[in-house]
Amino acid sequence: MQKTSAWPLAWVYAALIVYASLYPFDNWRDQGLAPWSFLAAPITRYWSSFDVLANLWGYAPLGFWLTLAALRTGHRRWPIRMSVLAGMTLSLALESLQSYLPARVPSSLDWLLNTVGVTVGATLAATLERRGWLDRWGRFRERWFVPQAHGALALLMLWPLALLFPAAVPLGLGQVMERLENALGEALRHTPFLEWLPLRPVELQPLVPGVELLCVMLGLLVPCLLGFSLIRRRVLRVKFVVLLVAVAVLLSALSATLSYGPRNAWTWLDLPSMLGLGLGAVVALLMVPLSHRACLALLLLVGVVHLSVLNQAPASAYFAQTLQTWEQGRFIRFHGLAQWLGWLWPFTVLLDALIRLSQPAPAKRAP
Repeated sequence: MQKTSAWPLAWVYAALIVYASLYPFDNWRDQGLAPWSFLAAPITRYWSSFDVLANLWGYAPLGFWLTLAALRTGHRRWPIRMSVLAGMTLSLALESLQSYLPARVPSSLDWLLNTVGVTVGATLAATLERRGWLDRWGRFRERWFVPQAHGALALLMLWPLALLFPAAVPLGLGQVMERLENALGEALRHTPFLEWLPLRPVELQPLVPGVELLCVMLGLLVPCLLGFSLIRRRVLRVKFVVLLVAVAVLLSALSATLSYGPRNAWTWLDLPSMLGLGLGAVVALLMVPLSHRACLALLLLVGVVHLSVLNQAPASAYFAQTLQTWEQGRFIRFHGLAQWLGWLWPFTVLLDALIRLSQPAPAKRAP
C-alpha cells in the first residue's frame, strides 16, 4: 500500500474545520430544540456572497484530500461517495453542535453548501486521477523528494496557509507566549495555583529593527531547511529557495490585505523585513550542499532560536486590534483554522525534525 501525504492533510484539515466551526467554544446552552431541527427551519435571508463562498469552498479541500488519499492507498471502490458521505456527516454533526453555541447559527443552507463543496473537491480529485495528473505529481515527487517524506511534505504544504493569519512580525509563526500566559492566568484566577505562575521582572519589550531582521531571516530559514531535508538534489534546492521567497512575499501581502485592506498590502515590507528576506535567502543558498540529516539538525537549532527570540516580544496594540477583526468580523469562520496553523506549525515542524533525526540513517548502497 502506497503512503501518501494526503491522509495527514485530510486529518489536519478536518480537525481545523471542527475548530473553525465551533469557535469560540464558550457559553454552551440548550435551547430545548432537537440539534437537527435546523434542517426543517426556513433558510435565513441574512446571508452574503462571502458566506456562500466560505461554506462552499471551505469543504472542497476536505473532499479533495479524502478522495486523493483513498485513491493513492488503493481504496478505489466508491472513493467519491465515501468522501462525500464523510464530509456530509461531519458538516451535519458540526451544524447540530452549533445549535448549542450562542455565537453560531446552524443552517440547512450551510450544510447543503458544505456538501456541495466536498462533492466538488472529491470529483476534482477523481478527475485528476483519471486523466493522469496525479501520476504526474507522483513522478514529480519521486524526482524532487526522498522516500517516506509524506508527513514532512504535508507540513511544508501547510506553511503558506499558516502565513495567512496576521503575525506581529513577518513570517513570525509560533508567537504564543503572551497569549499563553494570559490564558493560564485567566484559567487559574481565584485558585491558589495562580501564585505558581512565574512573573517576569519587566514587561516584554518591542523588537528593535536588528532583532526583527533576525526573526524574519530565521522565519524564512525554517521552511527552507524543512524542504532541504526532503529534496534530493542541490539544483532543486536552489529552485526551492526562489519559490519559497516568492510564496513568503505574496502570502504575507495577501495576509496584510485581508487584515488591513488592499492599501496596506505592502506596509509590512519595511527595511528590516527586506533585509531579513534577502539575508535568509543568501544563508539558505549557502546551506544547499548540506546533507539531509545536517539540515534536520540545523532545523532544530534555527527553529528553537527563532521561537525563543520571537516570544520575547509582545503583540502591539494595533496588532491586537487586527486580531479582533478576525475574531469578531467575517473572518470568524477562518479564525480558528488560520490561527492554530500559525501557532502550532513551527512546534510541529520541530517535533517532526526531532523524530526523523532520532531514526537511524538509511544504509548507503555498496558501490
